[in-house]
Amino acid sequence: MEKLTVNVSSEIGKLEGVIIHTPGAEVENMTPENAERALYSDILNLDVALPEYNNFLEVLKKSSRVFEVRDLLNDILQNEKVRQEVLERICESESLVDNDICRYVGSYGVDELSNQLIEGVEIKRDTLTRYLDNEHFCLHPLPNFFFTRDASFSVNDRVLIARMANRVRDREAIIMEMIFRYHPAFSTQITNPVESFDHTKKASIEGGDVLVARDDVLLIGTGMRTTSQGIDSVLEFLKEKPGTFHVIVQELPYKPESFIHLDMTFTFLDVDKCMVFEPLILGSNRFLTIHIKVDNGKVVSIKEEKNILTALKRLGIDLEPVYCGGENDITIMEREQWQSGANFFALEPGKVIGYARNTNTIEALNKHGFEIVTAKDIVKGKASIDDYKKVVVTIQGNELSRGGGGARCMTMPVARQEVKW
Repeated sequence: MEKLTVNVSSEIGKLEGVIIHTPGAEVENMTPENAERALYSDILNLDVALPEYNNFLEVLKKSSRVFEVRDLLNDILQNEKVRQEVLERICESESLVDNDICRYVGSYGVDELSNQLIEGVEIKRDTLTRYLDNEHFCLHPLPNFFFTRDASFSVNDRVLIARMANRVRDREAIIMEMIFRYHPAFSTQITNPVESFDHTKKASIEGGDVLVARDDVLLIGTGMRTTSQGIDSVLEFLKEKPGTFHVIVQELPYKPESFIHLDMTFTFLDVDKCMVFEPLILGSNRFLTIHIKVDNGKVVSIKEEKNILTALKRLGIDLEPVYCGGENDITIMEREQWQSGANFFALEPGKVIGYARNTNTIEALNKHGFEIVTAKDIVKGKASIDDYKKVVVTIQGNELSRGGGGARCMTMPVARQEVKW
């Protein structure tokens, strides 16, 4: 297998490699009782969600090399030493070191082990205590894992491992770290900024909050999933690199839950276009936009900006906003933002993919020059993204969107071509 060199210096460069996770039994292992613990406000019907996801996946495969988490995990578990390290890391993280759970999980074959680490391990009712236990799983399922954006993220030639805000997702970050550390498909260096630089024990940072605007410019949201201490750890990481970097921090509301990450309110579409939830990103509100400059190992300035677009324009990135939900009705804007209407993923400059259900957002894109084509037509060969200068590929997301994320959330790019700004 030819190694893929990790390189992501923008959000829009032509996609060359991406990691995804097709949702499976772990999604159906959720119940109304445990959904909240799994960070869901609803439960998904896999039979409905999977056809939607498969159309999305097939579009990605027509544009890029696509890697499945489950396959990558299965590959690295073939190595006995790696297998033991993975199990030790997970058992330590989930406080199972002195529990015989790890012993019998470790006895699984490779295929079963990779599945169970994602889908969950049911409790064996072989003692009275376990018989009486209300829990169904001793190792809980990972129903959020199809949002591969969060547990790790690429910044230029590095993969940064996230510190998840909720412990129920820690195993996702461990699995992604082990994949990048040991899988022969990738050439990269790994950094866990929180583990390396944070001493407060208050730091968390997730990939949905981190957008690579340019090789020297990051946008990072701070809110319910990414703390200021988590961003400070990224600043410390940047201090170790030569040159000048700009970090534009956007404060996010803690409620409603649709503001979970920055990419639910702002995404890049083209060299001159972006998708915004206008009331937060451009409207007059109490949520600050802060510009931090790091130059050759030092933070040399921290200042408030009017908004993200103003800050980017000062840095030579001049973007025209397209409004999530259109421009006329705040209620429609709020409804479509809730349905991941601002969460688009770029296949290449000016060619993006998102949910069809957000009809006013899709119409706004069309008014800004984006042709509309369905994922089904792309998959069936009735159309090709190469046929268009600017296009939005629409996937049916009536069920997928209930998981609380969109196309960007479901992708972890590892390689993009450079962009000519």
